[in-house]
Amino acid sequence: MAFENLLIENKGRIQYIIINRESKLNALNKATIAELHTAFADAFKNPEVGGVIITGAGQKAFVAGADIAEFASLDIKGGTELALLGHTTVFDFIENGKKPVIAAINGFALGGGLELAMACHIRIASDNAKMGLPEVSLGLIPGYGGTQRLTRLVGKGKALEMIMTADMITAPEALNLGLVNHVVSPEELLPKAEDLLNKILTRAPLAIAAAIKSVNDGTRDGVNGFGTEVKEFGKCFGTEDFKEGVAAFLGKRKAEFKGK
Repeated sequence: MAFENLLIENKGRIQYIIINRESKLNALNKATIAELHTAFADAFKNPEVGGVIITGAGQKAFVAGADIAEFASLDIKGGTELALLGHTTVFDFIENGKKPVIAAINGFALGGGLELAMACHIRIASDNAKMGLPEVSLGLIPGYGGTQRLTRLVGKGKALEMIMTADMITAPEALNLGLVNHVVSPEELLPKAEDLLNKILTRAPLAIAAAIKSVNDGTRDGVNGFGTEVKEFGKCFGTEDFKEGVAAFLGKRKAEFKGK
């Protein structure tokens, strides 16, 4: 499928999803949100795709926020529907996907851009990247999961400070807070993301999916993450990958997982 706002590139089992609105600093408008849902749905269904790296076009921005011009005419109902649609079709959709998604943050990740990165399973930032949630400067709050995911990643106090001041933080600060996993030079950003994802892709795909679900459930109110872990652990014993993993270990050879 051809996209107007995205570029899709495949490199082995890795699929790149590149937000291609460089002149708008890759801001998320409604059309881009819709295309992101389609792109991720396709990637998650495609057996040739093992995992996804998402990044922004150009050198300045991963995603510098939402397209504010689209907010101007919204009322309470419209704003609520906008947030709900984003949660359902993109942000929660990515977080709950069964394949690993890495955000390669190549510049500004602000507002919806930082929220998009936080919905991914792993975040790598270039050392010139800056991150923040500036919504209170517009009389808003983060609406795509920012209040929740930021709190889980950096803690309540720091999350409230970042949200209420609307201040940006640097990539090294984000690393220190646990908001990103790694910080590298701009030239090393995509190679680092590829190296990490390729390592993950040598592991058992069904076990990776089970790990994602178990970790996610551990952060959800009213859900027993330990119970999920026990259930998913047990299910792994019924997979061909488990048999292959054990046989490879005992045979002192490299496992060849099939995702079955």
